[in-house]
Amino acid sequence: MGRAEEAGLRRVVGERGRVWAARPPGGYAGSERARELGWATGALGDLRGRLRLPVRGELTGHFGTPRKTGGTRLKGVFIRAPEGRPVRAIAAGQVVFADWMRGFGNLLIIDHGEGYLSVYANNESLLKQVGDVVAPGEPVATVGATGGNQESGLYFELRHLGKPFDPLTWVDRK
Repeated sequence: MGRAEEAGLRRVVGERGRVWAARPPGGYAGSERARELGWATGALGDLRGRLRLPVRGELTGHFGTPRKTGGTRLKGVFIRAPEGRPVRAIAAGQVVFADWMRGFGNLLIIDHGEGYLSVYANNESLLKQVGDVVAPGEPVATVGATGGNQESGLYFELRHLGKPFDPLTWVDRK
């Protein structure tokens, strides 16, 4: 991914800024569907240190390291995993983008409320579409190699108010 591809993702993420204020105070965990499913209330920010990575695999790319292809530094992590393995939502939210994007392949973005987004790229297939509300751990995609990577795996980012941060500081890797 180069600067042009990163600019495309920033544009999509920036569009989310217009609707953040309209989200429920407790994030999607406070929605009617969430209550029906018995989810605990609370925003993604309350789950720091307790999140699970969206797919089982080997971490081969870490936040802030230079990309193998040059260009910008990684704003997320790359998890090498076999093609077709389920990619799961890290927390309750609503799908706000589900389409192919240059440099990211099949890309899915989930809005968790209060300005938090999770980004899932390089997918073989997308199992959800824009507007779908998802539960924590629900399959949202399958691992692939559609983002221009030589190997199959998931490229994963977390962002708050549009700014990426290291997802590994938020997950329980046990």
